[in-house]
Amino acid sequence: MSDVLASEFLKLRTVRSTFYLLLVLVLAWLAGVLVSYLMTADYDSQPPEVQVNFGAADPGMVVLPFGQFVLGAVGAFAVTTEYGSGMIRTALTSVPRRGSLLLAKTAVVGGVSAVVGGVATLLGFLSGEWITGDRPKPISAYDSFGEALPTLLANTASLTMMGLFGLGLGFLLRSTAGVLVTLCGLLFVLPGITLLLPAPWNDRLYSVMPTVLAPQLAGELPGAPLSPWAAGVAMVAYLVVALGGGAVVLLRRDA
Repeated sequence: MSDVLASEFLKLRTVRSTFYLLLVLVLAWLAGVLVSYLMTADYDSQPPEVQVNFGAADPGMVVLPFGQFVLGAVGAFAVTTEYGSGMIRTALTSVPRRGSLLLAKTAVVGGVSAVVGGVATLLGFLSGEWITGDRPKPISAYDSFGEALPTLLANTASLTMMGLFGLGLGFLLRSTAGVLVTLCGLLFVLPGITLLLPAPWNDRLYSVMPTVLAPQLAGELPGAPLSPWAAGVAMVAYLVVALGGGAVVLLRRDA
């Protein structure tokens, strides 16, 4: 099994798309830093009665949604590039037990997503703290690292989930274009559509969108529709549906 894990990690880090996707994540972080800087500069120029209405200058508000898309794409490309090139036949010949191949890809994509997600969220927090300095809330998101820790862990869990979700979609759809369209719809289109529905279905459906599960998991949204436990269950449900469906397709269909 160790050889299979090493092979899958080698394939993931040598695929050119992985480098470009992670570069997009770096650019998203830089964009978040710029937004935070501009918000802080605007905050400093406003009178106190206006300052109380500001939002937090947190680069994570840009990093999280784009990071979810990027890691979802990384997970998908770990599969769809092999199907697109026909190398999946070689992979299945080398690892005839398809369950072992799925397990290895899941471990590698999950581990990489967790590391990248943790680093991205920590950099977002540190850069936000550096930009806002000793300014008080609301422009400063947190008073201490301990206060920010639940959010950082929830964001990392959300990013890891999306990496594995993309992997499951890759096995399920076997198409790069299909996975990217699905991710775009789920992350950027469907949340807006759910808000247009009549109450209370708008809030109920919006609360289970991947983009808003992390703050609910961290318990940082007062009066949120989902408790932290329910948000965690929703994350697991996404994984069960994607990876379960992908496993069925992998085990029952020909390559």
